[in-house]
Amino acid sequence: MKGGQEDTETVIRADGGWFDLDLGAVWRYRDLIGLMVRRDFVAQYAQTALGPLWAVLQPLLTTLAFTLVFGRVAGLPTDGVPPTLFYMTGVVGWSYFASCITRTATTFTSNAHIFGKVWFPRLVVPVSTVISALVSLGIQLGLLAVLAGWEAAGGRFVPTVRCLWALPLLVLQMGVLGMGFGIVVSSLTIRYRDLANLVAFGVQLWMYASPVVYPASRIPERWQWIMFVNPVAPVIEAFRLSMLGTGSLTAAQVLVSGGTTLLVLGAGVLLFSRVEKSFMDTV
Repeated sequence: MKGGQEDTETVIRADGGWFDLDLGAVWRYRDLIGLMVRRDFVAQYAQTALGPLWAVLQPLLTTLAFTLVFGRVAGLPTDGVPPTLFYMTGVVGWSYFASCITRTATTFTSNAHIFGKVWFPRLVVPVSTVISALVSLGIQLGLLAVLAGWEAAGGRFVPTVRCLWALPLLVLQMGVLGMGFGIVVSSLTIRYRDLANLVAFGVQLWMYASPVVYPASRIPERWQWIMFVNPVAPVIEAFRLSMLGTGSLTAAQVLVSGGTTLLVLGAGVLLFSRVEKSFMDTV
């Protein structure tokens, strides 16, 4: 003791078991999470002419393309909802989920230069990535609200708020599910680098296996099992139901999707925590 103050020291040791998780450390480093959220947002739009406006243009242009191709050319039904509103709702929900996967899938490879210099809970990085993606989601939800107001003013859409209370829970599930899959991929890319090249392609294919450009009610009965094995499909349908008041969903689908989300997150955290102890030797 010197000057009335006690000397303290921090001991950093390598945990040996699969279940030696110090998840409380993520909360203790919440200030670092805040700094990384700001870093990710600034880096995403740095040196761009339009900046955060890209968060508006991307779903808007995608919605226009889907409306033309799937609405006008293919003539897919939209459960009585204006096509632009139907497609934008699916695009906004899917974009957040896809962003969480693709950005957390490169956690180890993209941040190796930081991980090799200073210690902090590595799980802080994917958590901050998921939170930073909420900024773009908030901007896109605002755009969606404006479009819904425009359609309602024209008498083409009747707003409903009876399921709007579920929106925060659905956003949480999409973020957790995206992070879970993302950190699994990130952990596996330490040894199998080609997985990183398959992420973007796989996510794009996954979108067409989910009710983004078509309503779940149009899935034939023999293919309804997709709604059970695809954990994000019920989430997207529930997201549309909460925003627009239309959708085809069962309690069993919701329960299976929720259970799968927890399993994926748990498996991802265990694998991520195991790999982070030795990844610097192979990265």
